[in-house]
Order: sequence, then structure tokens, then C-alpha cells
Amino acid sequence: MYHAIYPGQVWLDTNGRRIQAHGGSLYYLAGKFYWYGENKEKSHPGNGILQWGVRYYSSVDLYNWKDEGLLIPPDIRDVSSLLHPSSKAERPHIIYNEETAKYVCWMKVIRKGEQLALILTADSFFGPYEIVRNGIRPLGMCMGDFDLVKRPDGRACCYFEQVHKKIICADLSPDYTDVTGVYTEHFPHDNPPYVREAPAYFERSGKHYLLTSGTTGYHPNPSEASMADSVHGPFSILGNPHPEDGSLTSFNSQITSVFRHPGKQDLYIALADRWIPGLRDTDAAAFDSGETYRRIKNNFEWSFSDNPELKKKVSWTVPAPDTSLADYVWLPISFEQERPVLHWRSEWKIEDYE
Repeated sequence: MYHAIYPGQVWLDTNGRRIQAHGGSLYYLAGKFYWYGENKEKSHPGNGILQWGVRYYSSVDLYNWKDEGLLIPPDIRDVSSLLHPSSKAERPHIIYNEETAKYVCWMKVIRKGEQLALILTADSFFGPYEIVRNGIRPLGMCMGDFDLVKRPDGRACCYFEQVHKKIICADLSPDYTDVTGVYTEHFPHDNPPYVREAPAYFERSGKHYLLTSGTTGYHPNPSEASMADSVHGPFSILGNPHPEDGSLTSFNSQITSVFRHPGKQDLYIALADRWIPGLRDTDAAAFDSGETYRRIKNNFEWSFSDNPELKKKVSWTVPAPDTSLADYVWLPISFEQERPVLHWRSEWKIEDYE
């Protein structure tokens, strides 16, 4: 039994098995917390299985999690289904629509070189979820990592990476299953590793925040915080929210979502995946100094360059990790005036917050 959160350590469910809820989010309902995300139990290098459905867990304290099974199971019979494990459906986000009384789940799907949106709905948070849009390109764009935002007035929007280009904020239709055509563009970059991905949104004291990652595959990189007066911006860049992290890897993690604790005055938790737990073991000195990250950054920059001489310099990449062994890094967000900051804590407790 756990009595605290231990970032970066192996986290087991109440049955003693690794928690499999990657690229995930938290949902609070009727006094319980539900943690859902990609089930990586069958995802091993080279086997072509990115996830085995969406798994979910329940908890009353955010420490101890009961495995509730598959919230959205994979479709293992139909190889053409976007829920087939080979289709690489990932990063589920669920919001509730009061107008339609439906729970709406969006997922990013990588299929045949395209990155699409798969949209499902259910009458209950617990499912069953049915596909209502079987792979779309929002606004005609390939959709990378994303986050769904529900506003106080009931309207919603989606922040997503227009793959290898910029972040898009698109208004959703009244039923949350499509975009309206109203959108804004943010953080344009020419190519990885500078393009922003994995947008994680939260609102605090009337300000709208995005935490984003750079684009270096599974290898971690510096996060970036930004703030605006509106969901559509314009956003002011506030810098790296991990100022103490000399490795430039966001504490060897990638933030996937931010959860505001409903029972605390000002507790925001950044949920992150540590995709490569043993990354520092290869060369601790190079990792701690940021040299490992700079090497990866250069290789990505050269790979996407139009300069053939730079392409020749690409010499080192990170092999595909065993994501079934990925860990989690959950940290409370501190605020220096309006700037969100994450300090490393090897152990912390919800009870320490009012």
C-alpha cells in the first residue's frame, strides 16, 4: 500500500502489477479518481503493438490504484479497424457533453503514414464506447499529440500538433465530435526538434496555460510553458518549467496532461511518462550535463534539414524502448507569480496541500 507519490519509481496497482495507463489523464467522478491511458502490457520493441486498448484504474487517494480493466478494448479481429493494435491508437482524452449526455473520447491514430483523429462516444464514462468518426483530419490537417479543453460555458476546443509544423487550437462542434472551422495557430517552427507537441492545458486564475514538449521521439527534451488571456491566445512563452533540470530532459519525462485536484485550493498535478527509465544508466555524466539531449537534438535537426551535408552528420539515435516498462513522473506545479514551475521531489503527499 502506498502512502505518497514517488515520481519515477515503478508504480504497481493493488494486484501488484505495473500500472498501464500511458499518455493518460485523470477523471474525477462521484468521489473517485479514474486514471486512464494506453495499455502497454503487450508493447515490446519490434512486435508492432503500440497499445492494447485503453486501460483504466480507480482510486480514492491518488496513491493506490485498482485495475478496472479495459475502458476501450482493442479490436483484434478486424485488422482494418483503427482500434486494431497495429493502427497505433494513442493518447485518449475524454470530456463530458451535458447537452448530448455523452462522454466523448478523442484518440490520435497513426495509420499508413497519416496521423488522424478517432472519435468515440458513450452514455457512461465506463462505456461501452462506440466509434462515431472513423479517422478524420481535423481542418484537413494531420493531427499529432493533442489535448481536449472544456470551457465553463460548455463549449470545447482541441489543441493539437499540426504534425511537424505548429500547435492548432480548434473549436469543437456542439456535440464535441468534430471541429467547427474556427481555429488559431501557435508556436510555428520549421521542423523537429523545435516543433512543439504533447500540449497539456490548464486554467488558473483566469489565465490559460499550455505545457508542451519538443519533438525528439521517445527521447525526452526540455518542456516549454506558455500563458494567455484566452484559450486562443496569443500565448506568451514563459520558458522551461523545469529550471533545476540540468539534463534538459524534463526530469526524463514527457508531460501528458495536467489535473487540478477538486478537493484542494490550488493543487495542479503534471502527469508525465518516463518512456526510457534507464536512460541515465548509459552515461550518467553526459545525461546530467545535458550532453545526451544536445546530441539527440542535433541529430533530429540534421535529419530534418534540407542540407545534405548536415544529413551526413546524423550518427546516433535512440533505439525503440520497451514501453511496457515505462514509468510515471507526477509532480505538483508551483507558481512563481504566474509562471508554472516543477521542482523535483522523490516523494510527496496530497495531504501537504490545503
